[in-house]
Amino acid sequence: MGQDQRRALGRIFIGALIALWVGACSMAVQLAKPPNLYLDGKNYPDTLVPPELQVVSPPIFYITDREPEREDGRVTGYGTDRSDAMAFGAAEVQFGAMDWRDLVARTHVDRAGKLSRLDVKGLREVVRFNDTPLADERRDGGLRVLPQTEAEYSTQTKVFQSAIRDEVRRTGNGRVLVYAHGVSNSFEDSLLTLANLWHFSGRRSTPIAFTWPAGNNGLLGYFRDREAGDFSVYHAKEFLRMIAEIPEVEDIDIVAHSRGTSVMTEALRDMVIFNRGRGLAPKTAMKTGTLILAAPDLDVGVVRQRLLSERFSEAFEQVNIYVNPDDIALRLSSYLTKHPRIGAAEDEDFKPGEVQNLRKQGLIHIIRVEETASGDSHSYFRGNPAVLSDIVLALRTRAFPGGTLRPLEEDPDFIWRLHPNYPLERLPEIEIESLR
Repeated sequence: MGQDQRRALGRIFIGALIALWVGACSMAVQLAKPPNLYLDGKNYPDTLVPPELQVVSPPIFYITDREPEREDGRVTGYGTDRSDAMAFGAAEVQFGAMDWRDLVARTHVDRAGKLSRLDVKGLREVVRFNDTPLADERRDGGLRVLPQTEAEYSTQTKVFQSAIRDEVRRTGNGRVLVYAHGVSNSFEDSLLTLANLWHFSGRRSTPIAFTWPAGNNGLLGYFRDREAGDFSVYHAKEFLRMIAEIPEVEDIDIVAHSRGTSVMTEALRDMVIFNRGRGLAPKTAMKTGTLILAAPDLDVGVVRQRLLSERFSEAFEQVNIYVNPDDIALRLSSYLTKHPRIGAAEDEDFKPGEVQNLRKQGLIHIIRVEETASGDSHSYFRGNPAVLSDIVLALRTRAFPGGTLRPLEEDPDFIWRLHPNYPLERLPEIEIESLR
C-alpha cells in the first residue's frame, strides 16, 4: 500500500471516529428516565417546590455569545456562529405532561422508555451587551474603557442583574444553577439539558444556561467547537462575576459537561487568581458552591498544572469529577491529542499518591461510573439513572460521597465507585429544609 493510500485510509478512519464522537456528544434531549433515587415514589420534594414553579412550562434563563437568528427583526434563536456580544434572555421550556401532578408522577415512574418530550416554546432576549473588548483609550498611565462605553455596559449589567434579582424574589430561590454544555450541542440542547437537571434536583434554584457557539458540523466540527470554547472564556468569566455581585444570590452551583468543563474551569481559574490578588477569599467573593465536571474533556496534565497548581478547588464546597474509562468520545480525544483526558482516566494516568492526596484534602472527589452503555458512554450524566441520582444528591443535600446521603463505595485506589443500580436501598428518605 502506498503512502497516499495510507493517508487516505487514515483520514477515513479519523473521520469515522469523529462522527462517532459527535454522535456521543449530541443526544436527543427529552425528560430523562427517573433517577433511581425516585423510583420508589419517595424523595422528590414536590411539596417544597415554590408554588410559582409548580408548572409544566417554567422559565429557563440563558447567557450566550452565539450569533442570534432573527425573523422580522425579532430574535428567535441562536446558531453556531460567534458573537462578540453576550446576550441574556429567558426561554419557556415545555415539559411533556398534562399538569404539575402528572409531571411529578413521571418523575417517579419509569414508563418503559416512553419518555416525555421537552420543547423550547419561545424565548425573549432581555438585554444584549456591548461587543467585547470594550472600547478604550490610553490615559492616566494605563488603558481605560471609554466613559460612555463603560456607562452603557454598566447599564446592561444592571438590567441582567435586575432580572435575576426579580426571579430570586419571585421564587425564593437564592441558589443559582449554571450549566455549560459540550461540543456538538445546539442552543436548544443546552436549555433542555439544564431543564432536566434543574427539575430532577428539585427546582430549588434559579437555572441559567451558559451556551457557547458549539454545534459546528462536518469533519472539522469538533475542532471548530474547541476553538469556540476558548473564544467564550472571557464571556463566561464576566457572566459569573455579574451573578456573584447580586446581593440576593446566595450560592452558585455549576454543572459542566465534556468541553464545557474547559470553558468553565478556565473562567473560574482566572477569577480565583483575580480575587486572591484583591486580598479576598475566592469562595466568598465568587459565591461558588458545588462544581460538577461530567465526562470532562480536559488533559490530565493541564488539570494538574493549571488547576491543581493554583489550588483551584478551595474556591468550592466540593468538586465532583465523573469519569468513565470506557468513554468512547474521550478515548478518541486522548488518541488525537496523545494525552489522556481526565474524564476517561485510569489508575496509570495519575501520579503515585496523587488521588490519595486529593482524597485527604476532601474537596475533589473522583467518581468512576460503571457499566454505561456504549451509546451512553459520554453523555451518561443526563440519561443514566444512577449518575443522575448522585448529581441530584450532591446538589440537593450538599453531602460529600461516602456518607448516609451519598452512599458511594470507595475503591482501594481512593476513587469512588458508582454502581448502575446506585443508591439501592441504602438511602433513607431524604429530609429537606423547609421552603422559606
